[in-house]
Amino acid sequence: MEFMTNIQSGLDEQKPSLFELLSEQQLASLIPPSLRYLLATATHRHPRYLLRILNSFDEIYALLSLLVERHYLRTYGGGFTENFYGLKRERVLRVKDGEVPRAALGAPDQVRETLKLKHSDIWMNLAIMVALPYAKRKLDESYDIHAASANILGPAFRSETLPQGASIKQRMLYYYKWFLRKVYPSVNAAYYFSLLAFNLLYLFDSTKYSSPFLWMIGSRIRRLNGADHKAIELASQPTPPRGQRPGAPPAPASLLSKRTLTETVYPKMLSSLKILLPTSIFALKFLEWWHASDFARQLSRKAAEGLELPPPTISGLPAPTPPAGKEKSGVTFTSDAKGGAAAAADTEKSESTAATATSPATGITGSAPSPPISSTSYLPILTVPPPSTDNAENCPICLSSIQTPTAAQTGYVYCYTCIFRWVEGEHPRQIAFMEGNKEGGVDDEAGETGEGREWAEAGGGSRKDRWEDGRGRCAVTGRRLLGGSGGLRRVMV
Repeated sequence: MEFMTNIQSGLDEQKPSLFELLSEQQLASLIPPSLRYLLATATHRHPRYLLRILNSFDEIYALLSLLVERHYLRTYGGGFTENFYGLKRERVLRVKDGEVPRAALGAPDQVRETLKLKHSDIWMNLAIMVALPYAKRKLDESYDIHAASANILGPAFRSETLPQGASIKQRMLYYYKWFLRKVYPSVNAAYYFSLLAFNLLYLFDSTKYSSPFLWMIGSRIRRLNGADHKAIELASQPTPPRGQRPGAPPAPASLLSKRTLTETVYPKMLSSLKILLPTSIFALKFLEWWHASDFARQLSRKAAEGLELPPPTISGLPAPTPPAGKEKSGVTFTSDAKGGAAAAADTEKSESTAATATSPATGITGSAPSPPISSTSYLPILTVPPPSTDNAENCPICLSSIQTPTAAQTGYVYCYTCIFRWVEGEHPRQIAFMEGNKEGGVDDEAGETGEGREWAEAGGGSRKDRWEDGRGRCAVTGRRLLGGSGGLRRVMV
């Protein structure tokens, strides 16, 4: 009695729900744009080889889809994405209600062989799976190019007229544009309305077909059962070579032989796509969400909060050798402990100027540093002291709070206007120092030792041809910046 009740209840366990079919269609619609995006990204790197492929993407994708879908229809009984959801396609019997529940329960293998897609059914399904979406994409693209403006502008749009003595190609193009403007909107609306009507009828179990095109070719979508899994397992096993005795070990065959490629490599390669491509699509959607959401930025910000970056390391220039004719009496070129080149006076003057000095601008007491020496002109370079730990938020040039933080290539951060003017050689401190004006406030810091201090104590004067003003260099290290002011970069806080 329980057996008869289950048969007469009308419950069909092999009928997929509408939500399964819609999920499968959505997954299938994600494959073309995902592949196009990956191909477009690769084309930016290798346009010479991939640009033609990208321009013919629809045709190439349709050809590849034809090969893949044909293999899956012949081997698994369903399309590529349908097999991912455990679905198949089968013919509808021309009997009352199209169902044979008793035979399906008693002889599932025979029923499967009877309902299996034949050679003609496979090609009809390929037509609605490959050719129909390709034609729909081409029509939509042509409509956006040729006819969308006509519907927006309305009567104000002047349509093209067929010229006198037009060629066959011109006539075909004219009528094609007329079809896009006048007929295709109605055809497109009827296409979507028919899909909606069949989906509603399928949802309320009023039809066996989920789309009008399946109804036209007499096929429907079902779930895979036990008999299908057995048949798929047998079909997936490698076929033994011709003339091979049962139970004997397989004869060695070359990997590049025609039989091995057609019977082993090609089927396994296509069968592996059912795991590779859907996984790639999910990974692509995850990356799209990751870059579009604020979660990634918050996570990066929290990870950077605990990082304590050390101050930039200053490596000095090698000790230069003065050119012939520029040797000065009592002046020697020495290298300090950090490897930087320093210019100093003779021994007596160096000892007298090695005493501690106090900078009125910073209030820091200590031995004044020696300015770096240019490796080309062998002149001292105007620099400013690096910021101390207590004044790390102040600009090394103006000694005020940093406005519009801008980093040089050496790692130091300045105000944008200060470092820009310094690199261009137009900062007031540079001008005042080169003119020998103590009001510029540079003499106490950059010219505190050696020749700079002696020059200031002697009354000053122009320092032209005796000092470099630091044009095109970092204000702290005196190193030349690549690109000049174009090498400066804003710091996003």
